[in-house]
Amino acid sequence: MAGSPSLWATILPTVVFPAPGGPISRMFLPPSWEALVDSHDLGVVKAVRYMSKFRPAVVLEKRSIKEAMKTMGPAKVEVPPPDKYLKKHSNDSKLPEITQCSKEGRNTCAVRKPPVPARTDQPLMGLHTKRDFIRTASAVPMKPRPACVDTSKGHKQPLEKSGLLPEYIKKKDYGEVPEYLKQRIEEEQRAHEENLRFLKDQREQGTIKQLSDEERQSLIEGLKQSWDQLHHDYQGLSLVTDTMKKKAHKQRLEGSMKQLETDIKFLERFKTIYIPKN
Repeated sequence: MAGSPSLWATILPTVVFPAPGGPISRMFLPPSWEALVDSHDLGVVKAVRYMSKFRPAVVLEKRSIKEAMKTMGPAKVEVPPPDKYLKKHSNDSKLPEITQCSKEGRNTCAVRKPPVPARTDQPLMGLHTKRDFIRTASAVPMKPRPACVDTSKGHKQPLEKSGLLPEYIKKKDYGEVPEYLKQRIEEEQRAHEENLRFLKDQREQGTIKQLSDEERQSLIEGLKQSWDQLHHDYQGLSLVTDTMKKKAHKQRLEGSMKQLETDIKFLERFKTIYIPKN
């Protein structure tokens, strides 16, 4: 493009202004994308849209089917002849007609059974069997199971499973100690023996001593006095616990009184108490 005019000269806008003391000069402005897009087409060619060669046949077939059903039902229907009009019960299901073949098939007979013996016929002699016909003929009828009627309309149920018979007292282990109670008693006895053995060993080693009755009673009296003092303070509390301090003080007094009650019950229940010497 050296010999031809510049492409930018044809596209870019120009500004003409006279130079001082000289000829008119011309200056090209910087290019813009709008000018390029407007002046020169990018030349994007779309691909040809696919069109099936069977499209005309499909359109014609669909149109013919639709047009044939535009009326109420098919366009052409075989009309029955006038002598075969709709009669009453003509559409009901009927049994097959009886023909000669069907008669012959139904008249099949079974094998002829032997005739009944006459009075003059002699029975066969020398036949023996182990069956007792007298006992079979005089068999005792089966007794009905005992039942109880529990409603006025005759509803009944078996008496054995109704709960009205004393079945529990007829058991073999009735009145005996259950197995789980025996195991529990054995475990408690074993634990008691182990505790006695441990106390004996501690006494022999001299690490524990038994609390005397006087000491135990003095402890009980001291705990009761402490409980009375706490109870006196509890009775003097304010009826309205509107602050956190009052609420915490009340809970502390209740917990201390409950702990003292537990200790008093423990000392009053057990007469023999061991405490460490040191």
